[in-house]
Amino acid sequence: MNIELTTSASKEDKKIVSQGIIAFNKHCIPDLEPNEDEVNFSVFARNDSNKITGGIRCICYWNTLHIELLWLSEECRGQGIGKKLIEKAEFFAKQNGCEKAFVETTSWQAKPFYEKSGYEHVATLPERPKGHASHYLTKTLI
Repeated sequence: MNIELTTSASKEDKKIVSQGIIAFNKHCIPDLEPNEDEVNFSVFARNDSNKITGGIRCICYWNTLHIELLWLSEECRGQGIGKKLIEKAEFFAKQNGCEKAFVETTSWQAKPFYEKSGYEHVATLPERPKGHASHYLTKTLI
């Protein structure tokens, strides 16, 4: 048996691991089978010059919208653009069978924004990263 660490795994190798855990999980969550395939998507905000000024990157799986990241340029903050991005992402997620949403944010990022958007704080992991905290929030979409 060889143990290999790589920072450039092939799509095929990643797929083997993903399919393995899906098969393993089926005995506990067979009703989620139609939504086991990940749906990766992004929503972008673009200015009049078509330059990206913000965006949200997400994955839908296990009937849950997982917000990987949300970013807005300085000049776009406080204008409701983040709200529009998250609403569009949540709408798309609901169309793809998601019933809940989940996000992790850090103490210097957007916890108040997510709470204002209806997300409920469920956990905090202190000292992640060191000197800060990671906050975990969820929202029911249906």
